[in-house]
Amino acid sequence: MVSSAAPIDAPIMRAVEERLDTKVVQGWGMTEASPLVALNLHGDADHSSVGKPVADTEIRLVDIDTLEDVPEGEAGEVLVRGPQVMRGYLNNDEANAETLIEGGWLRTGDIAHFGEDGGLRIVDRAKEVIKYKGYQVAPAELESLLLSHPDIADVGVVGAERDGLEIPRAFVVKREGSELGAQELMGWVADRVTPYKKVRAVEFVDAIPKNATGKILRRELAKVPFEG
Repeated sequence: MVSSAAPIDAPIMRAVEERLDTKVVQGWGMTEASPLVALNLHGDADHSSVGKPVADTEIRLVDIDTLEDVPEGEAGEVLVRGPQVMRGYLNNDEANAETLIEGGWLRTGDIAHFGEDGGLRIVDRAKEVIKYKGYQVAPAELESLLLSHPDIADVGVVGAERDGLEIPRAFVVKREGSELGAQELMGWVADRVTPYKKVRAVEFVDAIPKNATGKILRRELAKVPFEG
């Protein structure tokens, strides 16, 4: 079974494998790339990779502002070049100028990094990245970590402005009977991430807003004002 619409968390993949007695792998691409770019044919131990580029396809990871290649091991926006990349959007020169850049590269708007095994790991959408004190924080990365907490049933992370800074803010659905507190949870996250990736505000909610395909509606969460 191949999943490719959006990043899928490892616990969900393992649950599907166990229930359906089949292997679940991830692929990645976009309509502008006809649509396949990478495919994880054989899977991996931690279920995190979308695989390696398909035949005749090149991938670069660049800084989202400068478009310079990021250091090895770091996350950056994915650029794609290959025979499957579109020639351009019909009658939309402005979009073409933003998306198709020098050298035949396609800007995908996705943030990713390469693992030690050479597999591509999608982190988030560039437009959803939180910029905390100049550092880039991917909401999906924090969501994946938070979902590994035994007291959390669901979560959504967005950037929120507080005291003139954009900070990572988590909306959390607790499991029934949980007495998890905000400070306890922020401390738990802080023990597992670099300092700039800390969750700095937590709101407990009954449900996370999602669309019909299960994608988090971050724009709805971003509208929620801070309490007090």
